[in-house]
Parts: sequence; structure tokens; C-alpha cells
Amino acid sequence: MAVISSPFLSLLCIHLFLGSLVFTGIKALETNPETQESDRVVDLPGQPSNPSISQFSGYVTVNKEHGRALFYWFFEAHSETSKKPLLLWLNGGPGCSSIGYGAASELGPLRVSKDGAGVYFNEYAWSKEANLLFLESPVGVGFSYTNTSSDLTILDDNFVAEDAYTFLVKWLQRFPQYKSHDFFISGESYAGHYVPQLAELVYDRNKDTTKYPLINLKGFIVGNPETNDYYDYKGLLEYAWSHAVISDQLYDKAKQVCDFRVPSWSNDCNDAMNFVFEKYNEIDIYNIYAPTCLINTTSSSAGSSDFIHQGNNNANNYMTRRLRIPGGYDPCYSTYTEAYFNRADVQSSLHAKISGNSRGKWRVCNDLILNRYNFTVFSVLPIYTKLIKGGLKIWIYSGDTDGRVPVVGSRYCIEALGLPLKSSWHSWFHNHQVGGRIVEYEGLTFVTVRGAGHLVPLSKPGEALALIHSFLSGEPLPTRR
Repeated sequence: MAVISSPFLSLLCIHLFLGSLVFTGIKALETNPETQESDRVVDLPGQPSNPSISQFSGYVTVNKEHGRALFYWFFEAHSETSKKPLLLWLNGGPGCSSIGYGAASELGPLRVSKDGAGVYFNEYAWSKEANLLFLESPVGVGFSYTNTSSDLTILDDNFVAEDAYTFLVKWLQRFPQYKSHDFFISGESYAGHYVPQLAELVYDRNKDTTKYPLINLKGFIVGNPETNDYYDYKGLLEYAWSHAVISDQLYDKAKQVCDFRVPSWSNDCNDAMNFVFEKYNEIDIYNIYAPTCLINTTSSSAGSSDFIHQGNNNANNYMTRRLRIPGGYDPCYSTYTEAYFNRADVQSSLHAKISGNSRGKWRVCNDLILNRYNFTVFSVLPIYTKLIKGGLKIWIYSGDTDGRVPVVGSRYCIEALGLPLKSSWHSWFHNHQVGGRIVEYEGLTFVTVRGAGHLVPLSKPGEALALIHSFLSGEPLPTRR
């Protein structure tokens, strides 16, 4: 039986940077010669002509010496572009694409069609509320690449944050009209690490404008986020039992032999949690009441990647037996996005290229990154405490049918912060139905989305759009039908 170990090897952040990765001042970095117009996308295959969408994509070099560049896809807001905020979106994995998930399957204005032949307009796009910037991070994910293979052996949270910060600084040099816009960071799943860590880096460097440019950071929002290893796995186990995925006996056994407070699990805990994941392999852990997809595919996805990241190597089979279900929630989305983004005409339109790190094919998730990633951060809760004191606007939202990073674990994480209660737990409404629940603390708001899975904008797009509107505009979510 495969051995599962906790993804975090130490309570301390291990700094494994090459000398060229430690910057003494971002202002000294070379400005990219590319221009906005050279990145404009004008002929995306299969794109509808109406409505008109202003979009850009391309590369930002984050380390010239190593030949390391991150790929982005940017959509200007549909209206009042000059007034609306700039919202950066990150997907997790680690190793999963923000292009394949966030942009093309969830919240972007153009979603890939079910045959992978084109894209259609997403009426629930978050670009109705913000200028949307999607980033494929870290290097090796999607179209992002490095010419120095050793970079892929030292990937960790700090490496990712540094590269994302450098990307952001240089992207704003290329798009200077957005420097004064309110800036927010968003993401889901393992971006529960990426987002607050990048926010902290921006927050800290904003204090020294003699060395670093001021970035107008206002806050961040994360969905079903991995936050604290202990609470996340405690919540995962309890959710599996309380939602009838596992037996009483297995639950009692896992509780007895597992100590999720330690970075390395015992052999008995590994065995018990393998049995838990085996039961989840029968359904979709990311949306436990949705049908699974039985399309034969060898593609990787958020599901298989997160299981491998836990050490359950048998879980490669999880995403290979799927049924194509018409209408509603479609769990085969990664199959469609891979078909689309591997087209030569699509890559040409997006100014993208396939690197050797991707082994000649764009994938929605890169298992190579996942298997090499150095999980060194046990908890990002101290960052929450710091940035709450710093006055940033912080929201956490949770689809309540997600078994991978369930609402139970997120509630434990928030309770651990010990924040004063501002408004008690109550329902919010969407289209005259309960959209979920909301509770406000001093410095943090927690929102659940009823019936949503791990990818909230995919399974509940209307509710997700209402949520991001409330977050960005400050208008409260409806509390009456």
C-alpha cells in the first residue's frame, strides 16, 4: 500500500533560493521589451464575435539568467475598465493551471466548449466586476517555463511567492494604467498558500518604496483553501464520516492512529488514510454529490494531483474512469481544456509555446511539479493574523460539498484565529433561495456556498458572481429572499 505523508515537512519555511533569486531591489530589474499591443489576442479560434472582449496574453520573464518566464492571460473588465479593480487569480495543485481551471472552466469570460473546438461567453464571468489577470504559476505549469531544469527541484512556497511578486511588478510595468487601481488577489485550493503568501510579500515590500514599487493591495479572497495542515486533515476525516463516505469503524481507527499535528504521519495513519481515500476514489471528492466522469483519458487534473500530493499513487486512476454527463455540473472539463489548449492555432493566438518541461503537451495539471514540490509550510494562519492587523480586506469562501478541503476544516482554521465576532452565522440568498451562510469577524468574513464543490465558480457560477461582487463592491450579500 502506498505511503501517505503529510505534505509539509517542517513547521519552518525553508529558504532554498539560488543567489539569483534573492533580489536586493525590484526597481533594478530589467523592464521587458514586450508591449501591451504585442500581447493583444485578436484571433482566438472559436471565439464568438459578440460581445467584444479585450484580452491579452503572453510571457513575463521573472529570471533572465535562468530563462524563467510565467505565462498570463488578462481580460479587461466589460465596462468601466478604468474604474474597476485589478484581480489576480491563482490556481493550486501545486502544478495546476489557472488558465485551464480559473480562466477557461470557472470564472473567465471565455469558457472552453464541451467538444474542445472553441470557446463561448460566460455570462457569470468575474470580468463583469474586475479586470481579470490569470497567472500560470509556478514555472513548469501550463505554458510557463524555465530553461534551467534545476529550478524545478527547488520549488516551494517562498520560491512561488517571489516569482509571482516579480511577475506582478513587471506586468504592471507593461500595463502601467493599472498601477493605481485597487488590487486584490484571489485563488482556490493550494492557492490557499499562494494567495496570502503573495499578499504578505506585497504588504511587506510596500513599506519600503525606496527599493520596491508601491502596489495598491487592498485585500485577498480564497476559496476552499488549504490553510493549516492539522485543521485541514482533521476536517477532511470528519467530513468523510459525517457525509457517509466512510464507516464508523474506519473513522474511529483513523482518529485513534492519526496525529495530524505532526508533519510526518505514522505507518498506521498512512494505512487508515489510504482507506479513506480509496472510498473517495469511488466518487468525486471535489463535489461529493456530483456524478463522476468516465471518459477514458490520461490527463492529469486537480483531483489526481491532489491525491498524488498526499502520496496515494493509486489515485492516478481517479480521473481516468469518468462519465460524460450532459448539462449542469460537468466533471469532464479538464478533458475539453486540454484538447483546446493543445491546438497549434490556439497557442499561436495566445502567443504561447510548449516548453520541454511540459514534455511536448499542455496539461491542465503537471504531476512532475507536484511530485517535486517541497511542502515546507505547515500553516499560513500567522499570515492571516499579520495581515488582518495590517487592515487588508480578507474573505474565505467554501463550497459545502467539497470533501478535499471541506467547510469543516476551514471553520476550524478560522476559529483558531480567535477573532472577535462582528455578525453571527446567518443565511444569504441568491435567486430567492439560500445561497449559503455567512459569518463576519473583526478583520475576516467567511462565506459558504450551498451545494458548491471545490471549484465554486464552476458548480455555482451565479452564486460565485454574487459573492465576488459583494467582496469587491462592499455591498452586502442579500439576507432575505
